[in-house]
Amino acid sequence: MLGSRDGPVGTAWATALATPRAGHASFVVVARPNMPVKPPTLFVNKAEIRQESHGLLHWGPAQAAVAQGVLESVADGTIPQGKVEELALIAAVWVDWAAADQEQIFANNLEATRAALASAAEGRPRLEDVLAIRGEPQNPFFRQA
Repeated sequence: MLGSRDGPVGTAWATALATPRAGHASFVVVARPNMPVKPPTLFVNKAEIRQESHGLLHWGPAQAAVAQGVLESVADGTIPQGKVEELALIAAVWVDWAAADQEQIFANNLEATRAALASAAEGRPRLEDVLAIRGEPQNPFFRQA
């Protein structure tokens, strides 16, 4: 979610940061220690962290990928540079419990971050495209017969 710090996204950002729960501790994304990305980005883990090795995949390659994706999106104008001080971003990230390949985790999360921000900036998916498939819902876990 990307939106105004003064609006609902800003409120959600602050609330998520201030209310950790077992296995889910949101944190501010940094490009380097003590250098948070702009706009301020909150990393919210969707998969419960069950062991230290899984947590390290979140704090390491997944966070680095989100940081790079956000900064590339600012650099190329997907996120307007003049707006970064007004915006807040929440990145909900899934790192599978069986994941182990740090380079693949980095690549997947960089691609996902860039794609999500580009889609939002371009207004995708378009409403007419979504309405055109309303009678045919499907996903990797279910397909109507």
